[in-house]
Amino acid sequence: MNAPARKFEAKPAVREQVPLLIGLIGPSGSGKTKSALRLATGIQAVTGGEIDVIDTEAKRALHYADEFKFNHVQFDAPFGSLDYLAAIQQSVARGAKVVVIDSMSHEHESTGGLIDLHEAELDRLAGSDYGKRERVKMLAWQKPKANRRKLINGILQLNCNFIFCFRAKETVKPTKINGKTEIVPQGFMPIAGDEFLFEQTANILLMPKSGGVPTWQSDNVGEKLMMKLPNYLAHAFSEKAPLDEQTGKLLATWARGDKAAAEPKSKTPATEPVPTADEYVARWDGLLDIVTSAKQLRDTWQEQAELREKIQWPDDGDKMFNELLARVKKQIKTLDGK
Repeated sequence: MNAPARKFEAKPAVREQVPLLIGLIGPSGSGKTKSALRLATGIQAVTGGEIDVIDTEAKRALHYADEFKFNHVQFDAPFGSLDYLAAIQQSVARGAKVVVIDSMSHEHESTGGLIDLHEAELDRLAGSDYGKRERVKMLAWQKPKANRRKLINGILQLNCNFIFCFRAKETVKPTKINGKTEIVPQGFMPIAGDEFLFEQTANILLMPKSGGVPTWQSDNVGEKLMMKLPNYLAHAFSEKAPLDEQTGKLLATWARGDKAAAEPKSKTPATEPVPTADEYVARWDGLLDIVTSAKQLRDTWQEQAELREKIQWPDDGDKMFNELLARVKKQIKTLDGK
C-alpha cells in the first residue's frame, strides 16, 4: 500500500527567535566563569527569566555570588552525559532562560564521563582479556556516544540559552609534512567532543590571564579550527575588549530575531583576516586530519562559501580548489560510512 504523497509548503524565509549556545574555551585562569556570568546577565536583560549556573567546579561560581544574581546548582560526580541532561532539564523546568554549565569538560574525561563509561563498557564486554578488549574497543564506544547524542539532542530541544565552559589544555599532534612526521603544536584545545563544539553558535577562546578578552586569531591550526564566529555575530565582539553584559545583550537581541540587533560593541569588531589560498588549503588539511564528524565537515564547508569568494586564488586556483573539494568530499563519504 502506497503512502499518501506528502505536501511541502515554500514561503519566504524570515529569521525567527533561536536559542544561543555559546562555548567559552580556555585553561584555568582565563576568566571563563566571570565571562560566562557577564554574558548571561546581558542575555537575561533581553530575555528575562532566571540564570542558573550548573557548577561542577567545587562551588567556584559562588566566588561571584556578590557580583551577580543567579541560582547555583551544585553538580557532583558522576558526570555522565545523562546526568548533565537531567540537571539542565530541571533548570529549564524551574524557569531558567539562561543556563551556564561550568564546566562541560567533566562530561568528557572526569568521573562517570564519556571516557570512564567507555572503560566500564570494555570491562563489561571483555573483562581482563586484553586481546578481546582491543577487538571490542570500537563497540564499547556505542553506549557512551549514544548517551552523548541524547544529551546534545535534548539540549537542542530546549527553549533556553546556554553558555558552556570548556577547560582547555595545550596539545600537539604528530603530522606528516613533506613525507616526514613532525610534532605540530595545536594550541589550547578544549576538553570536549567535536560534536559538542560543532553545535555551538559561537566558540570563544580565552587565553591564560586574558581577563576575559577573546582571541580570534592564532598561528596554531587547532585553535583556528576550534574558534567559531559567524559573520552575523561579529558585531557583538571586539578583539580588544573583555566579554561583558553588552556582548550578551547584542547576542540575545540578534537571537530574538531583530533585523538590526544594535550598534556594534566597538568600531573594531572581531573579524578574521582573509587567508591566502595556501593558508586556506593548509587549514583544511589540518581539519580533515582531526575532525571525526561528517556533518561538521559538510556544514563548515558550506558556512565558508563567503570566505572562499574573498580569497585571492592564484592562476592555477581552479586546480587547487578542485583538489581540495575532492579531498573534502572523500573524507565526508568515509565518515558517513562509519
